[in-house]
Amino acid sequence: MASEKIIKQKEEEVKKLAEKMKNASLVLLTDYRGIDVADVTALRKSVRAVNGEYCVIKNNITRRALKECGIEELNDSLVGPTAVIIANEEYLPVLKAIYAYAKTSEFYKIKAGVLEGKATTAEELKVLAQLPSREELIAKLAGCLLANVSKLAATLEAVRVKKEAEEAK
Repeated sequence: MASEKIIKQKEEEVKKLAEKMKNASLVLLTDYRGIDVADVTALRKSVRAVNGEYCVIKNNITRRALKECGIEELNDSLVGPTAVIIANEEYLPVLKAIYAYAKTSEFYKIKAGVLEGKATTAEELKVLAQLPSREELIAKLAGCLLANVSKLAATLEAVRVKKEAEEAK
């Protein structure tokens, strides 16, 4: 049986992880089986660059932290090696970084996640990751608006030229 010191350490780990999960906008569970240390290091760096946190935590601790958060639907996903990715601010850049890597690796898989406090399947997360970013959507909207304004300006210019031509006669 584990000593009281070890039990308290694990309880503290669970408490810290549960607190992080409660404050997170996104918690991803991924299977990292089959990727090497260099890839994990690069992945951690790309996640950190978009204000995310990548950690490998024992499934039992993750399971207990999720239970403390009131999310037990993901217990089936906690089988085999599991990495936990946490996004505290905007979740889309972190999700896109993980999805981009998962597309390049046949081994790395998104298992499931918690999006703004609700359990989410891997398929839903993949669909969300494929959406254009906020900046891309704003750029597209600006392009559409600018195109309409340009058409209006061209039409008004044509009307002005026509009126001037009629007045000149």
